[in-house]
Amino acid sequence: MHSDVSWQRFKQFPRLMWIFLFGSFITRGSYYMVWPFLAVILYEKFALSATEVGMVLSSAAIISVFTSFVGSSLSDRIGRHKLMYLTGILYIISFSLLAEANSVEGYVVVMTLCSMATSLWRPLTSAAIGDIIADPKTRELAMQSLYFIVNVGCAVGPMLGVWLGLTGKQSSFYLTAVAFAVLLALLYWGFNHQTRQDVALAAGASSNDNLSDATSGTESDGVNRSVNDMTSDGVNRGENGLSSDVEVSMKKAAVVSRKQIVAILLQDKLLQCLIFANILCMFIYAQMDSSLIQYLTRAGAPDLLTLISGMIFTNAMVIISTQFLLLKLMARFPLVKRIQIGLLLLICSQIWLAFNPLDLFWGWIGAIVVMSVAETILFPTMNVHIDRLAPDHLRGAYFGAASFYDLGFALAPLGGGIILDHFGGQWLFLTGAVLSVLVIYLYSILDRLPRPDFAMFKAD
Repeated sequence: MHSDVSWQRFKQFPRLMWIFLFGSFITRGSYYMVWPFLAVILYEKFALSATEVGMVLSSAAIISVFTSFVGSSLSDRIGRHKLMYLTGILYIISFSLLAEANSVEGYVVVMTLCSMATSLWRPLTSAAIGDIIADPKTRELAMQSLYFIVNVGCAVGPMLGVWLGLTGKQSSFYLTAVAFAVLLALLYWGFNHQTRQDVALAAGASSNDNLSDATSGTESDGVNRSVNDMTSDGVNRGENGLSSDVEVSMKKAAVVSRKQIVAILLQDKLLQCLIFANILCMFIYAQMDSSLIQYLTRAGAPDLLTLISGMIFTNAMVIISTQFLLLKLMARFPLVKRIQIGLLLLICSQIWLAFNPLDLFWGWIGAIVVMSVAETILFPTMNVHIDRLAPDHLRGAYFGAASFYDLGFALAPLGGGIILDHFGGQWLFLTGAVLSVLVIYLYSILDRLPRPDFAMFKAD
């Protein structure tokens, strides 16, 4: 299936999708005003070493990975709306506490809560998009748009923070808490609108069924089905012209047991291979945020702060300026082929980083440009790939399993630090290139791996 980028596709976005996009912009923007500077705050307040700061961040990230899987699986049973509300409240509480934390232990606990909220929110949003947008091409464009707007927030947030004098200030975490309070209010309005719209459409469909049955003289057994077919999220997927398979699967969503979910995931060898490949991919990318900066600092790169700021800004701007252009150019390629192209660019960037002279400022920027183009292709496509693999009634569980990708991010500072200490910076990036080759191979064998027979798993 190929992509389709057009204004008509954007016009098919429901109101709730636009709320997701606006909410992602304001929350990510406020988040990046201060979160990247946590290492500086911890160092200045408590004089922690780089290793101690890294342990704090990695511990929170690892815990959040497992929280995300469990929480996202529960969303298929108790409803994504309820879990999104609870996660939003956790965001507000944890970021408010983070603005007032004054001990190392307090930071550890509250940062873990923040990481848990973040890891829950992302797969919930991706799964919710699948619930409200039925057409696969429109859904892919929605996910691409979400990734785009998140990066806009990442680029605008720090610059706006500098302009307002808020960047790096602990009290700025209150802005993130306020942003999530605004988003929860908008979501409440959007979810109610979506539910009323679906009920109205279902009632219209039921009326048409009644008229048809009366005309033909046959008894209809589906007149009262419309409201009962609403999922726990309040989204009718059976009476709006969607396939009967989707309708049946959404009926099962709330009653598929946790045991069955685990059994399905354990039997899906394609999914397991995909998760392992993407953990490696995230491990490579995360070196830019941690080990690359440590390498440049230890090696004494000239104009260090300017160089680091330039790389972060370049990364965000490349993504913002090229994402939809690349999506349009690569629309004719299947998803796996797109990912393999992105991985080839990632290999090129790693080799460039490995051999770039330490004092060649624009050489580092050029390598980041190539790496960012690869990221622009890879990251949103990974979400689309999971969306197409996931059965409709297990979308939350599959996106939750995909959150194990974040293990790559969590382990990157530790793994990169070990390579730096024992082998040096050049081997760090050459290792990244070799791992990228391994990821290409893993993607090439995906179609040969077995998947479960989902029809065998009946609702309890």
